[in-house]
Amino acid sequence: MRVPAKINLQLAVGPVRADGYHPLVTVFHAVSLFDEVTVRHADAMALTVTGEDAAAVPADRSNLAWRAARALAKAAAVRTGAVRIEIRKRIPVAAGLAGGSADAAATLVACNELWQAGLSAPELAELAADLGSDVPFALVGGTAVGRGRGEQVTPALAAGSYHWALAFARSGLSAAQVYATSDRLRTARGKAGGQPPPVEPTLSAELMTALRSGDPGRVGPQLTNDLQPAALSLRPVLRRTLAAGQEHGALGAVVSGSGPTCAFLARDAAHASDLAVALTSSGVCRTAARASGPVPGAVVLRDGKPS
Repeated sequence: MRVPAKINLQLAVGPVRADGYHPLVTVFHAVSLFDEVTVRHADAMALTVTGEDAAAVPADRSNLAWRAARALAKAAAVRTGAVRIEIRKRIPVAAGLAGGSADAAATLVACNELWQAGLSAPELAELAADLGSDVPFALVGGTAVGRGRGEQVTPALAAGSYHWALAFARSGLSAAQVYATSDRLRTARGKAGGQPPPVEPTLSAELMTALRSGDPGRVGPQLTNDLQPAALSLRPVLRRTLAAGQEHGALGAVVSGSGPTCAFLARDAAHASDLAVALTSSGVCRTAARASGPVPGAVVLRDGKPS
């Protein structure tokens, strides 16, 4: 399987719910930065991870891909459910790019194929939602609107393709810590200015209109992320990263998800390459890469090519 990273073109976050989750409205966008997941028949469950940040990824039952295989085996009543999962990572860990969720989605589809379980796309999406908020989007990819806690995914009316430079930080950020910091900052601002608590999140009409136009110049100014202030508070160097991309002509700049990856919208592929080089050489990030989107979600590879 090949499965893409995601960036958030919009991430609107509401007040924390009684169950501990935050209501979200987000616009997901799948980009051409891929992990590969291979599954094989085995006598016992096993998982190996190679590639980007492999040492930081657990290779036991706490791994989301492992849990995905178990969930699929239970749902499909597979007798043993034993499988060997091999994850080859290119998506950085704890980077706001949903790499772990992507691997779980790929594992669901892969095991469904391997075991010939026959689960439908809606059935896989239901399992994915139980595994994590970003997993359902990783199944389908493209550009889509996420609601609820992000697991309620509907395709977006979007035109054109977009070119990005992604700036990777030297270490990751905990999503739980970013959300907690966001709540704290909002509370502090409310007390200082007498502002009302945050309202329920809404979809940006301006962003959706821009996406329908297919014009990167219209999309760039509409990129927003309610978690960005918290990410910048926890990792102040990201301010320099965002500023560097803007100085080199990015049409838009935003922290993706809970961060710390910064995404920069470029005019075209050549501009995205120039941005990636400039960001890397400026020293404001560990490295940067070019990507494009939207791309499909988890797909089966046959002879190294999507089938």
